[in-house]
Amino acid sequence: MTAEIWFLTGSQGMYGEDTLRQVAEQSREVAARLGADAAIPVPVSWRPVLTDSAAIRRVLLAANADDNCVGVIAWMHTFSPAKMWIAGLDALRKPLLHLHTQANRALPWATIDMDFMNLNQAAHGDREFGYAQTRLGVPRKTVFGHVADPSVTARVGDWARACQAADALRTMRLARFGDNMRDVAVTEGDKVEAELTFGVSVNGYGADALASAVHAAPDDAVDALITEYSDLYDISPELRPAGDRHESLRYGARIEAGLRQFLTDGGFTAFTTNFEDLGALRQLPGLAVQRLMADGHGFGGEGDWKTAVLLRALKAAATGLPGGTSFMEDYTYHLEDGQGLVLGAHMLEVCPSIAGERPKLELHPLSIGAREDPVRLVFDAAPGPAFVAGLSDLGDRFRLVANEIDTVGPPEPLPKLPVARAVWAPRPDLRTSAESWLIAGAPHHTVYSSALSTEVLRDLAEIVGVELLVIDGQTRVRQFEKELRWGQAYYRLARGF
Repeated sequence: MTAEIWFLTGSQGMYGEDTLRQVAEQSREVAARLGADAAIPVPVSWRPVLTDSAAIRRVLLAANADDNCVGVIAWMHTFSPAKMWIAGLDALRKPLLHLHTQANRALPWATIDMDFMNLNQAAHGDREFGYAQTRLGVPRKTVFGHVADPSVTARVGDWARACQAADALRTMRLARFGDNMRDVAVTEGDKVEAELTFGVSVNGYGADALASAVHAAPDDAVDALITEYSDLYDISPELRPAGDRHESLRYGARIEAGLRQFLTDGGFTAFTTNFEDLGALRQLPGLAVQRLMADGHGFGGEGDWKTAVLLRALKAAATGLPGGTSFMEDYTYHLEDGQGLVLGAHMLEVCPSIAGERPKLELHPLSIGAREDPVRLVFDAAPGPAFVAGLSDLGDRFRLVANEIDTVGPPEPLPKLPVARAVWAPRPDLRTSAESWLIAGAPHHTVYSSALSTEVLRDLAEIVGVELLVIDGQTRVRQFEKELRWGQAYYRLARGF
């Protein structure tokens, strides 16, 4: 599939063929400029100018039916009477961006006449279109400005990335190996509602189904992975071919080969594992999970399929961007010196896309799981701005909560912590962040991203129709509590009785 965004332009027949030709030429130029902008990751496909209700409805129904179309941009170049758009907008099921722009950036003050005014009246036409969208309750993103402005194309690009994420959700199949961790509340969730809301199909498999695939992995596939590991990572001496624990690395590679084959055969782009249910596996998958995440798969530990779903969606959104996106967990706090920090990690499974240096491939004991010592990649996350986001099932809806953060280097070395990790200062501060996160009922497993902005999350939440709360530098707990109450009332009313 080659994803694309359709560019639609509204006008009407009363202006005459000469004006409509100019509309078509100028709208082609705007679409081409968007398509050529590096900030927009999806090709922009121009469609002929729309001047009547039947044509508008046909093209929007065609957008629904075209699997390659991940979203629609609409611009009213002239005055396009919005009653013409009602049937089409009511039928549209793809994400919509209303681009409020115009062909010219500056007005030709000395030569402007009524012909120019009739041709260039998006200020008029887009207001009519905006009314119709609001009247119909159409979810959309609205962006104003000339397409030569980088801030405009950046916002369009964020929306396009959210469209990629939503498309990944609609086509996602997720494999759960075993159930979720026993007695844990937040990793539970309604899989039927998830398929209705997001489109993801969540499927369960016994741990021994994975173990069978692992133990059937051919030796040549294992050999190829060992060679690849040598090229990418600093391997501890005991795991190298002459080392006394090399067989542990080979088994870790066998897990990767078998797991990859299982996911490929089933068309799965996300998966979960659970250290309480490993069946015949000799190791908890660590290295294999890290590398599959680096390739774009979603993952959740302890059977946490909701985090795996979110990770896969944001991996799709972040395609081609610098920085990384990973499964994460808030593990423990640093509370001294008035500088609250979070140490984020997991047992093994943190994606190397967020690493600040070449990862080390090591073997260490794991105090839970009752299996052999597992191999894993160890590194510190690269410093810089990022966010952590978590998805909760509140019973009547899903809630997405995000916290903007600043990743820093560990204040001191961590020689005895044998896992990949990130250290960050939450915005606006640790106390406000933690209290807000807790009262929102947000989970302890998250998706960490240094590649995306929270604007992409806002667009994605609008597209799929889920609640989003963002904890940022302006957050205050009392105001945040009010937003929670407003959101609870809104989403219950919007859902109906």
